[in-house]
Parts: sequence; structure tokens; C-alpha cells
Amino acid sequence: MTRIAPLVLPAGAAAAALALTGAGQPSALADVQPGLWEITGAPGAHALMRQCLADVRVLARFEHRKRNCSARVLKDGGGAMAVDYSCDGAGFGHSEIEVITPRSLRIATQGISGGLPFNYVLQARRVADCPRAATVIRH
Repeated sequence: MTRIAPLVLPAGAAAAALALTGAGQPSALADVQPGLWEITGAPGAHALMRQCLADVRVLARFEHRKRNCSARVLKDGGGAMAVDYSCDGAGFGHSEIEVITPRSLRIATQGISGGLPFNYVLQARRVADCPRAATVIRH
């Protein structure tokens, strides 16, 4: 039996959602829907995480998901996007998101967090709509 660790984020995390320069959803994510996502590959996680996302772009800055960050889309199209982002005093990162299907994403991310380098690959899979009582991370 697989253990599932729910990812609980403070209400203020909604304010720290990814702010991509320019309006609208990147075309690479046009068919990707918000909802309940299972995320594997996070450093230190011994179980997969479940997170309700109102905006899947937040996955581009997974390492800094609790921070206020600004971002710039470098590539957008062909089922992939690349993002550089910077978080005031908390570090920076570069992420590449590959849309395998509208319900399955691969996120390669690297950068500096807390003064230390990070580099890892996440797999994200949409499994359902968010439960009505769930805390939803909004953009």
C-alpha cells in the first residue's frame, strides 16, 4: 500500500503563487486542468504528495512554492515550457515542464534555495477534481 502525504500549504501561499510575466496561461499548458495532483520526486519526501492546484503554473517553482516570486517564460510551445524565476531574498530557479498528457507532467527544476543548490525531477499526475473542502492554491 502506498502512503500518501497530503501537502498542506498556509492560506498565504495563494498570494505567493507564480506570477508569470504576461497575462494568461502559457500555450504549453492550455489543455492542463487544475485539480488534485499527485507529485513524486520531491527531495526528502518518502511518500507521494497530493496537492489541489487552481493554477498548475505553480509547479514551475515547486522548490519555492511558499515564496513570493516573479518569473519569465523563456519557452512556450510544442508541449513544453521553460521558466526562469527569482524569489525576493529566497533564491531563484529554472524549470522545464514537459506535458506528457494533459494529466501527466514532468518538471525538471534547478537553482538556489536557502543558499544551497537544488536539482531534481518531479512527476505530476492529475488524479481528480479537488474536494470541496480542500485548500486550493490559486494564482
